[in-house]
Amino acid sequence: MKFRDGMWLPAEGKRPEYAEEVYSIEPREDGKALSLLCPVKKILERSDSINCSTLTIDIGAPFDGAIFVETTHWLGSLNPGPHFDLYPAGKPKTSDVHISSLENSTTISSGSVSATIKTSSHDFDIRFHATDNSKELTSLLHRSVGFAYSPSPTTPMQTADMRNLDHYIFTQTTLSVGESIHGLGERFGAFNKVGQAITLWNADGGTSSDQAYKNVPLWISSRGYGIFIDTPDKIELEIGSERCCRVQTSVQGQRLKWYILYGPSPKEILQKYSILTGRPGNIPSWSFGLWLSTSFTTNYDETTVNSFLEGMKSRDIPVEIFHFDCFWMKPFHWCDFVFDPKRFPDPKGQITRLKASGLVKKVCLWINPYLSQASPVFKFAASRGYLLRRKNGDIFQWDLWQTGMGIVDFTNPEAVEWYVSCLQELFDVGVDALKADFGERIPTEDVKWFDTSLSPKKMHNYYAFLYNKIIYEVLQEQFGENEAVVFARSATAGTQRFPVVWGGDCESTPEAMAESIRGGISLGLCGYSFWSVDIGGFEGSPPPWLYKRWVAFGLLCSHSRLHGSNSFRVPWMIDDDDTTKQGCSKVLSKWAALRARLMPYIFSQAQECVANGLPLSLRAMCLEFPDDPTAWFLDRQFMLGSSILVAPIFEESGEVTFYLPAGQWTSFFTNKTIVGPGWFTETHEFDTLPMYVRENTILVLGKWGERRTVYDYSKSVEVCLYHTNPGAQTTLYSCEGEAVGVLEVGGDGHLIDQEFLQGAWHVTKNGRSGGHTHK
Repeated sequence: MKFRDGMWLPAEGKRPEYAEEVYSIEPREDGKALSLLCPVKKILERSDSINCSTLTIDIGAPFDGAIFVETTHWLGSLNPGPHFDLYPAGKPKTSDVHISSLENSTTISSGSVSATIKTSSHDFDIRFHATDNSKELTSLLHRSVGFAYSPSPTTPMQTADMRNLDHYIFTQTTLSVGESIHGLGERFGAFNKVGQAITLWNADGGTSSDQAYKNVPLWISSRGYGIFIDTPDKIELEIGSERCCRVQTSVQGQRLKWYILYGPSPKEILQKYSILTGRPGNIPSWSFGLWLSTSFTTNYDETTVNSFLEGMKSRDIPVEIFHFDCFWMKPFHWCDFVFDPKRFPDPKGQITRLKASGLVKKVCLWINPYLSQASPVFKFAASRGYLLRRKNGDIFQWDLWQTGMGIVDFTNPEAVEWYVSCLQELFDVGVDALKADFGERIPTEDVKWFDTSLSPKKMHNYYAFLYNKIIYEVLQEQFGENEAVVFARSATAGTQRFPVVWGGDCESTPEAMAESIRGGISLGLCGYSFWSVDIGGFEGSPPPWLYKRWVAFGLLCSHSRLHGSNSFRVPWMIDDDDTTKQGCSKVLSKWAALRARLMPYIFSQAQECVANGLPLSLRAMCLEFPDDPTAWFLDRQFMLGSSILVAPIFEESGEVTFYLPAGQWTSFFTNKTIVGPGWFTETHEFDTLPMYVRENTILVLGKWGERRTVYDYSKSVEVCLYHTNPGAQTTLYSCEGEAVGVLEVGGDGHLIDQEFLQGAWHVTKNGRSGGHTHK
């Protein structure tokens, strides 16, 4: 939201007021915060304090390396929930807090980061910097903190009745020369957000708009800091788009709180962010196998499902998880958790037979948090108070998505208990995982939650957190702490604790594939470790060339799922069962085999991502190479973990241009080494792409011919040493997520710790065995 018309005029209908000076500073009793009184005009004489609004700005040290800033206009206003669930693993102690004052300034230091407030000359000047003064991060300068009314009142007397006045709080942090801004959830537009106006408000808008399913109020700057905005409310950002040299954050209400997190590396920023909002949950190794879906509006009968899985097996494409989408229930009945008896007369028997056949090991079902009035279950849920109500007591309903649809009220403990019982019945049938769809279109007007203390506006974004938390925890209760898998679409801050998420409804176009990559790397910079995409695109039917390019990309995401809308995604239905080496079936088989061999690396990297709050894939290049300015603008390539660079191909011809940062990079497929930094162009068939291994990497691969997802990741492996130096290390984990040992390169260039490796393992240097092709 813009409050000004250019630099000189207020926006029409808006009246902004700005903190003009820091009038006084009071330390908090515990010595860990300062309270600034900031009038909206310079106080040059005593009479200036009359009829003068003030802003209270509290600046404190929550934990080392972080500072909070809370700006409030009227302190007596309520601050209803919901509030983000902060410090889920416990709040760390602040051991290194110092407040010091000089003649013209006061500084509060929180470990490695400090804020210095200028106290002379009636100025407003707050600088955030490294405590050792090695770097200034950002600042709040002249006319950078304030509040605004809309419409603009003509007399202060009008503010006695705020019912027809909107009130906003805003801050404007300095945007330095060359600084770029990233993150803010799963955003499909330009990776660098400078120049964009962004609204953090969950929406079901597909991947080709400025809307997002997953709005996360965290941005990361190329200058080595991040800012987390501590509210699930609607947040509007002008990122160099109102004032070119500032990032403006505004919310409707009386207060705005955010945290500045100092890295200086983006990995350290995410580690600090995970202290605030939580680290991703552990997920089982089987979830990294290939997921095959029924697609959406297609036929789900047992014969069709079995024919697909048998076809995959005959083409040497192992499927780990089979997913049934919406129509496992009757049309107009979503989501009442009742199998359609015409199409699924014996769901438990069908799932049992499916698993017994060996065609698939796990089964996933689609669910959402809505309930259609066509289902008899609607009357039951409505009569018990399980559904969101309007203020007059009616059940909130509309015909968007499902007829007469209601929304489950997760603020009602009894509604949660009922919803959980419905899920538990699915587990009894043989379901192992749940796709938690929707959760974005949560109304805010004329509604009343069971917990009436909650703000409907804040519930809009926060609903996704409650929804996914409930599902994840019941899966943990059923299958074990590290065995829960939610495939979710909506999210906000903290939802990374309940993996996995996928990128929503993308079109079957190369442009949508690029959109998805931008969304995935942006979300990864918000602490989401595990992300997936609908391979081939959801909307439309991909041509064979695009399907194969998407397969190569999709099998190198953290999780891989074949899913569409009104067409199937089994490969032989894409290209009329082309059986050549470059046909869809052979290409998918090759990439699935490669993924199986990569599992020792992928799963070990996953454990480190969970421990540190980092993305596995898609991982933005800037996370690994923050000192390379080019890395902050790369949005068509990514890292799979810390050591493998992936550049998807968007052209049928196979031509692709990509960037390699400084160092030696070895092609996974050809073992050819290229020295960066630089841009490179290659042409690939469908079974390869630019996939380069970073120097000083110990890459552990499964044995040749491995097709399984879950196996002994330390047995009969190939240990590839890529231009390693003495001291290079990697930790290898079992398929249960337990560390089994550390491989290290000694001074002579050989491994010095091998005891835990089993079977016929071997070592290769500066590449892998097997030449160009992989089986």
